[in-house]
Amino acid sequence: MSSLSGKRVLLVIAGGIAAFKAAELIRLLRRAGCGVTCVLTENGGQFVTPLTLQALSETKVYSELFSLTDESEMGHIQLSRAADLLVVAPATANILAKMAHGIADDLASTVLLATDKPVLVAPAMNVRMWLHPATQANFSLLRGRGILAVGPNEGAMACNEFGPGRMAEPAEILAAIESVLSAPKPLAGKHVIVTSGPTHEPIDPVRYIANRSSGRQGHSIAAALAELGARVTLVSGPVSVPDPAGVAVRRIESAAEMLAACQAALPADAAVFAAAVADWRVANAAGGKIKKQPGTAAPALELVPNPDILATIAAPGPARPRLVVGFAAETDDLLANAQSKLKRKNADWIVANDVSAETGIMGGAENEISLISAAGVETWPRLDKQEVARRLAARISEALT
Repeated sequence: MSSLSGKRVLLVIAGGIAAFKAAELIRLLRRAGCGVTCVLTENGGQFVTPLTLQALSETKVYSELFSLTDESEMGHIQLSRAADLLVVAPATANILAKMAHGIADDLASTVLLATDKPVLVAPAMNVRMWLHPATQANFSLLRGRGILAVGPNEGAMACNEFGPGRMAEPAEILAAIESVLSAPKPLAGKHVIVTSGPTHEPIDPVRYIANRSSGRQGHSIAAALAELGARVTLVSGPVSVPDPAGVAVRRIESAAEMLAACQAALPADAAVFAAAVADWRVANAAGGKIKKQPGTAAPALELVPNPDILATIAAPGPARPRLVVGFAAETDDLLANAQSKLKRKNADWIVANDVSAETGIMGGAENEISLISAAGVETWPRLDKQEVARRLAARISEALT
């Protein structure tokens, strides 16, 4: 029996010449025992007809957002949630932009915004459109939210150009769908707390002490753990990166608020402290804006230590998670400082990285880490932060299961 037998896919077909491949993809899915429901965009209908899709899928094809019959019971919500997986093939530059920016101006984009299920996109467009900074930024944004992708491939296109942008072949998309729907969920039933981003420690109502953390690594870790089936509570400082899909987010400002949110989220099977928490806060934070007065000295700021979140949660006791992972962002003596932190904080693992300005890691898209535990030091190559997250999530899964 196929791993897709009994599964349901909602196939969104956007307006590109590669839409003709949707027919073969439907045929392959149906042969594998997978149910297929199609959502056809207005532009997609210029390349493939609803009658063709309906004949192959043996199910009604949907295209109108304001259908009196389909929408009588909020059809776009039901469509988005009745499937096990949403697949966008072809995923044009236009629909990727809509997904990235939350635009819901037709049935397809509304369904994609309303879903709580995994989404797999198969990009297809002219090479120049694919390589345009706007498309690359949109695609990166979607990947950061946990959107899955297959392709695009490099090859000849209908526009007589050659390069990346060609939609993956139906057999490749089928394999990606099988991988998603048959993937094990080893962390199902496990609860993991993840912290991310910086903290802001107020000086007065308009000023604060902070750092350069973007939250990309912590948010990617939360997304990777959710993909493995974990129930994830993400405690996030102020960041501009989007919330990962399928994750409960608790937003905070200060270190004290972050500690309180972590304690409120207990019990947990594991906790990953990826946030760059300010070590100190201002003891004498002003209630009103501090005004600069001519001829007067700058105000003195008295700094006091912030609560140690990692050490507090990792302290022995019945509430301690089975696995506690800390981060050590260093500019000097990376391994020595990280190994000291491992013992001092009673953590199980420390993820150490060099955040010197020349590395571009703090706030950047890549990371280069050393994983430190009682077993020793394991140094990983420089990787995209999403790949670091996937590898770390896999290690956490091994440790918990």
